[in-house]
Formats: sequence, C-alpha cells, structure tokens
Amino acid sequence: MGRGGAEKDRTGGPERKCLATGEVAPKCGLVRFVLGPDGQVVPDVLGKLPGRGVYVSSQREALDKAVAKRLFARGFKSQVVVPEGLVAEVERQLSRRVVDLISLARKSGLAVAGYEKVKDWLEKEEASVLIQASDGSGRGKSKLSTPHFGRYIGWLTSDELGMAFGRQTVIHAALGSGGLTKRVVEEAQRLQGLREKDGVNGRREG
Repeated sequence: MGRGGAEKDRTGGPERKCLATGEVAPKCGLVRFVLGPDGQVVPDVLGKLPGRGVYVSSQREALDKAVAKRLFARGFKSQVVVPEGLVAEVERQLSRRVVDLISLARKSGLAVAGYEKVKDWLEKEEASVLIQASDGSGRGKSKLSTPHFGRYIGWLTSDELGMAFGRQTVIHAALGSGGLTKRVVEEAQRLQGLREKDGVNGRREG
C-alpha cells in the first residue's frame, strides 16, 4: 500500500533509484538527467538523450535537494555544472510535454474543449479525464465533476490549455479513452509534483 492507503502503482514499467530520496520508483514518475559535452547537467524529460543518466523524483522538494546538496556530482561521479534555474527548466519542459500530448489527442479526436462540449462528453460517459485550468473560476469549475473511475488534471494554466487547443485560453477540457490519454495522465502527474496543488486536493472524484 502506498501513502494514504492507495495501492502502489506496479504498472509503471522499469524502475530507477531517485538520487535525492534513495527510493526506487517507476521511471514514469522520475526525471532523467544526463551530462552534456561541457559537463553541464541536462534534463532529459523524454528519456531519449544518449549517455549515462541519473534519476530524480518529479517532486520540487527532491529536485531542489539534488541541486542544493550537489547530488548530481555524486550521481555522475564527476565534476558537473548545474545551470541556474534547472528546476524551473524541468517544469517548463514537462508543461510543454503535457501540452503537446493534449494537442496530439485533440488532433486524433480524443480531446475536446469548452464547457458545453465537456459537459456533453461527461453526460454521455465519453470522457475519462476532466482537465480544468488552475486559474479558472472555482465556481465555474465546480459545475463539472470528474468522470466516475476517471482522472482529474487541474494544474495546467488556461494559457497552456489554450496552446493545446489552438486557442488563446481554455478553462474546461476532457479526454476520451485511448493510448494517448494514459500518456497525458502520466506526464501530467510528473508536472503536478512541481506545481502547487490548489484546487486539486479535495477534488471530488466521480
């Protein structure tokens, strides 16, 4: 059992050890880092850059600790250069990753935006994930409920959601079931660890 009595996710694929916490966890909940040619620590959000990698939990506290205690040098067993604003850059790359995936889902017909369209999908039980902008009106957002047995994402901004749907801003969106949806949820969970969870804790599921 995980924290709060939740079952531990054992479907996350290969596991790696977090440089900051020492805990072993699925790679999907960690951020990989590699060394550039100049010895600079580079975040590898997609997990595709060449070279030996080290992993840190996708939690702001863990990433801040890795930077403050110079754990990257220990992990790489060499002198390294940690760029200014590394944690902010990780957050930026993760948010871009989530936006890009939602955009792909939209293009494949797996995502809709706008209050009425989202409400329609929820009523027809076509939605498996409800997405609402963190800076949207709490009163407006409370009118829509997370799908039964579904997921909720509430830590993207209206500007970020707007980018995903080719609009200026978006407050309400939904994802249907499909392979892309699983990837959106996984990447959004990594991003969640780096952001304030206002409006997420206590959100009614179902």
